[in-house]
Amino acid sequence: MTRKLSLLAAGALVLAGLGGSAYAQGTPQTVVLTKVDVASLATGYRTSKVVGSTVVNEAKETVGTIDDLIVTPNAKVPFAVLSVGGFLGMGTKYVVVPFSALEVNDKQMVLPGATKESLTSLPEFKYSD
Repeated sequence: MTRKLSLLAAGALVLAGLGGSAYAQGTPQTVVLTKVDVASLATGYRTSKVVGSTVVNEAKETVGTIDDLIVTPNAKVPFAVLSVGGFLGMGTKYVVVPFSALEVNDKQMVLPGATKESLTSLPEFKYSD
């Protein structure tokens, strides 16, 4: 009998919790939905295809590899983390460039005006894990 009352009380608490509005620290939650043109979105590049891509300059010289894409929490602006320098993973340095600086030409990621030297002279990026 006690078990039935406990189960009934627990069920009532769950139902009561589902019936009310969701509040985070007393503020009503709202979500703004935006229509997206899925046809044009489908012509874009998936992150899984971009990460690992070789980056070249306009002279088709390899200047780095895209190691990761990062979106800032406030501005939602994407940045590309490039792996530059080094050989077989030794001596590699990570630098960051705005993703908007990259161009896609013939399915290749191009960073106009970049050289290995100009990228290695940028401040080193370290993941904060």
